[in-house]
Amino acid sequence: MLTVFSDDNAKRHDGLSRRSFLQVGTCTVGGLSLGDVLTLEAAQAVETPFVKDVSVVFLYFSGGASHIETFDPMMGAPPEIRSQTGEVATTLPGVTFGGTFPRLARHAQGMSVVRSFHHRNTDHVKAHVQVLTGGMDPTGERKTGFSMGSLFARLAGTNSPRTGMPSYSLLTTPEIDPQYRQELTRVRRGSWAGSLGSPYSPFEPGNKSAILENMSLNMPQDRFSDRRLLLSSLDQWKRRYAKIASVGGTSRFNDQAVDLLLGTGSAALDISREDPALVRRYDTSHIPVGFKKFKPSPLGKQMLMARRLCEAGCRFVTVHSPGWDMHADKNNPGMVTGMEMLGRTADQAVSTFLEDVAQRGLSKKILLILSGDFGRTPKVNKNGGRDHWARLSTLAFAGGDLQMGQVVGKAHRNGGEPQAFPVSLSQFQATVMQSLIDVGQFRVNSSFPRELTALLENRTAITQLMP
Repeated sequence: MLTVFSDDNAKRHDGLSRRSFLQVGTCTVGGLSLGDVLTLEAAQAVETPFVKDVSVVFLYFSGGASHIETFDPMMGAPPEIRSQTGEVATTLPGVTFGGTFPRLARHAQGMSVVRSFHHRNTDHVKAHVQVLTGGMDPTGERKTGFSMGSLFARLAGTNSPRTGMPSYSLLTTPEIDPQYRQELTRVRRGSWAGSLGSPYSPFEPGNKSAILENMSLNMPQDRFSDRRLLLSSLDQWKRRYAKIASVGGTSRFNDQAVDLLLGTGSAALDISREDPALVRRYDTSHIPVGFKKFKPSPLGKQMLMARRLCEAGCRFVTVHSPGWDMHADKNNPGMVTGMEMLGRTADQAVSTFLEDVAQRGLSKKILLILSGDFGRTPKVNKNGGRDHWARLSTLAFAGGDLQMGQVVGKAHRNGGEPQAFPVSLSQFQATVMQSLIDVGQFRVNSSFPRELTALLENRTAITQLMP
């Protein structure tokens, strides 16, 4: 933790006591100073030429988004199967999306939609684990395996050697709706590091965790009210540190730790630094989300935060979007109400993200993934909802170095199972990991345990997507 003010009576110099001046080595993560962590990461980076210059943003539709109302409307099917929100034509000839995705439809040329993604688990708790691990936990019971983000952090290093930002992040927000709170618990459970160990767990800016305590400013509450004093003290602190650094009194890695605490890290989490016009384009807070209790949708700002984290050096960002469990029961909305709420927010947030990334020249540098724990039943239930169904699930990609502008696979006309080119969890995992890791370079340059290398070398990606 960075202590800017102290209540001690030690002698002050330039407005700061000597005792309150930060020694970077006291800011610890897992028993090591942040400077030590960055030193180790830099050493590891020299040995990881197999890591591609690509980041992943995984927008996770928690609760199980309908594959029909999102990317496969099936309007030629009987009324009880076809999309309850209609369809909208896309920029891909003959391809339509669900009716609440009009803006996304205009980006279809830069996307690839998989209409044959499937698994077998319709239990929320287990399916979260299975999908977020890419099938590396085959049962979803957390007896084996770990999340894809944790595997990447283990292979690439827990922090960016360039900026010190954590390699793996989970973007969540506090939830007030009971169902949304359950889904938040589930996504955290599925984002686990398993046998890799807690250092490879995701950094969660929305959670008041120990690592955030260590990356925060420590000062008495009454000091916050004096903004001028705070800014003056921080400025003095940084000038004192720069003076010591100028005469060789600090290491490059301590310098990097300071930048993470006061520069890159804090800046990445501060969307007030963005152009207000861009923030307004992302902002989905005008749409209330929930069922029993509502709050302004945070998804737009989460997607903006995801882009900022990627730019700051984070390489795997999971964005949690809860509420997609549209049963039309006492806890959840039906398909039309639910998609008018969550489908519209996703349409705005994701479209703005794709436009923003393209304008910054980052489309090839950031791979966006859209999926959830499973799909929904082909037939609408009597209340206008769809129930759990894993034999077809939602999956779409945009950007990165994958092949875009196509539909992969085909659903059976009953809307309930793949008819052509079924895509498994194993293929999903391989596609994601091969977007981040050059497997050929990995074979030559890595010295990881065999059980880890097998997770890259023995799995086949979705061939139509690979460059």
